[in-house]
Amino acid sequence: MRRSILIATFVITIASTILLVHGCTYDGPHLIAGYNFMNSLSDAEVANQANGGPWPQIHDTCTLCHGSKGLSLNTQYPQLAGQSASYIEAQLHAFAEGKRESPLMHPLAAMLSDAQITSLGIYFSRQSPGLTEMEANKGHLAQSGRDLVAAKGCYGCHGAHLEGGPLAPRIGGLGDRYLNNQITAFKQGRRIDPTHAMNSVASGLTDQEIIAVVYFVASQNPVIADSQSK
Repeated sequence: MRRSILIATFVITIASTILLVHGCTYDGPHLIAGYNFMNSLSDAEVANQANGGPWPQIHDTCTLCHGSKGLSLNTQYPQLAGQSASYIEAQLHAFAEGKRESPLMHPLAAMLSDAQITSLGIYFSRQSPGLTEMEANKGHLAQSGRDLVAAKGCYGCHGAHLEGGPLAPRIGGLGDRYLNNQITAFKQGRRIDPTHAMNSVASGLTDQEIIAVVYFVASQNPVIADSQSK
């Protein structure tokens, strides 16, 4: 009986060894690939936790219009990446309270809690901005736009590189359609600047001057304000 058990154990051991060698030869690459894939998922989860928490996060709902991590590829929608947290929070509250007009943003912002608005501001302020692709080349307007931006005192509020500041957002590199829509809204009184500075500046611009300003501003490489990079 004991001899039979030893023989059976030996046979099982040999069979297991053969299966192991066979598996390593034929299935090994797949097993290794699967292992590497799981490691990649784990690394991505760690990165998400460090950046904004596990997926899905509230900021994921902004992706359709504002792009992944706030990097909008559509010139109609603003980039949120690199904007100051305080500015993003202020605008979300304005949308929620109906102080800033938007049929789309009003109901979305109204559903957010104060904690979620704060979280969104912090998340997007940590992202690196990029240059939104322009729809048309209007290079001949560059100098005219540059002169108007300087003459109208835009650098005073928006920063020397249009990177934004405590009272105004980063506008350098934003989409041209978005910029045109917002300046026109300020000009027509459909959007109200709490300080009324933008309404005053916009009201003094002709439609052609708005186009020139928009082209110059949209063509500038985005820069993050010092307060945002710290």
